[in-house]
Amino acid sequence: MYSTGYVVAIIGIALCVVLAGVGSGLGLYKTASATAGVLGENPKKFGKLIILMLLPATQGLYGFLIAILATNKLGAVLEATEAAQALAQGWSIFAACLPMAISGFVSAFFQAKAAVNCIYAAAKQDLGFKVAMGPAMIEFYALLGLVISLLLVIRI
Repeated sequence: MYSTGYVVAIIGIALCVVLAGVGSGLGLYKTASATAGVLGENPKKFGKLIILMLLPATQGLYGFLIAILATNKLGAVLEATEAAQALAQGWSIFAACLPMAISGFVSAFFQAKAAVNCIYAAAKQDLGFKVAMGPAMIEFYALLGLVISLLLVIRI
C-alpha cells in the first residue's frame, strides 16, 4: 500500500504534466487555427508562421521534463521510515512541481493569444521575425517556472 506522501507526490507530478499540457494544447489550437487561416490565403508564409504557431508547445515539454525528474524522486517517499517523513517528502515533490504547472498553463494560454495576433499581423505585411518578440517574451516566464521547479526537484 502506498503512503499518503506518495499519493500527494503523484498528484503534484500529474498536475505538472496536465496543466502544462492543457495550456500547450489550448495554445496550439489557437495558433494552428490562425496559421491555417493565413496559409489558406498565402501558403508562402509557412516558414515565417511556423515558429509563432509552435511557441505554446514548449510549455507542455517543460512540464513533461519536470514530471520525469520528479518521478525519479519518488524513491525518497517510498524509502521514508515514518509516515510524517513520507508525507513531508510527498509535499516537497508536490510543491516543486507547482511553479512549472502554473507558469506552464498560464504562459501557454497568453502566449497563444499574443501569437495569434502576431500571425494575423504577419499575414498583412512582411514583418520578418520582429513580430515574434512579444510571444517570445512570454516564453521567459515559462522558463522561469521551469528553472525554479528544476532547482526545487534537484534539491529533494
